[in-house]
Amino acid sequence: MNDHPSYEITRRDSLKALGAIGVGAVLASPLLAAMNNADTPLFRISLAQWSLHKLLFANEIDNLDFASEARSMGFDAIEYVNAFFKDKAEDKSYLRQMNARASDSGVTQLLIMCDGEGALGDADEKARTQSVENHKKWVHAAKTLGCHSIRVNAASSGSYEEQQKLAADGLRRLTEFAEPYGINVIVENHGGYSSNGAWLSGVMKQVDHPMCGTLPDFGNFCMDWSRSGEPDAWYDRYKGTGELMPFAKAVSAKSHEFDADGNETGTDYRRMMRVVLDSGYRGWVGVEYEGSKHAPRDGSKLTRELLETIRDEMSA
Repeated sequence: MNDHPSYEITRRDSLKALGAIGVGAVLASPLLAAMNNADTPLFRISLAQWSLHKLLFANEIDNLDFASEARSMGFDAIEYVNAFFKDKAEDKSYLRQMNARASDSGVTQLLIMCDGEGALGDADEKARTQSVENHKKWVHAAKTLGCHSIRVNAASSGSYEEQQKLAADGLRRLTEFAEPYGINVIVENHGGYSSNGAWLSGVMKQVDHPMCGTLPDFGNFCMDWSRSGEPDAWYDRYKGTGELMPFAKAVSAKSHEFDADGNETGTDYRRMMRVVLDSGYRGWVGVEYEGSKHAPRDGSKLTRELLETIRDEMSA
């Protein structure tokens, strides 16, 4: 059943429209002009909602407060987590309130991070299909909120190759559904094989769709969190980020603690941002503070300030 007919266009229509624009028009586009503008920043900085998860879970703030909180902290774009409005994906009135709050605060809504909707790479065909179905409401919600993407997970089971095939199948099906809505389906390194950069980049190649991509997270390269204290449970974060960046449509700057000089103690942010920028990426970098040493707002601001410092250094 099609409950959003105004959004439904065919893949053929999309390709015809692109063809009608023509190469010359693309080359003369405002976007390309902006990319060539020396005043355009190397990257822009957004706030991931998970940075404030302690405040949200404690009911000190709620989801509708997020936009104004982000603005008060110096951010002009936000990334949602579906857990904080899990029962509101199909509530048009609530989504309109989110739009109004974002507009009033002057912030852009970029994406929705989606968890708890089943494994898109489930080995069971029915369960995998159900997971694809479960994610569709978030595609609708993302469209209503003006987001560019939903972030999903590529969980699966079986051998390395089997999991790649299964994850690629679920992702491809969801991406084909999301394409007419103009919504990307992007995958984060989020444990298991997904935290293996070679594995996830291989999945992207199998999906082979321009609207399916990655969201590299600086700190999520642990393949087995039950052994997080053991070095062999971790994939090299710089290597992994480099492998995922060719497919990246967003980036998550995970942070935990900072030293007296304002540097993140677990990740060399200068080295990591060089990996990001060397890939040609010039999009949003989302602050995702997950530490305990600093209060949520303080840790988020420290992360933003470090990114701003590095941006200034690299722009000089």
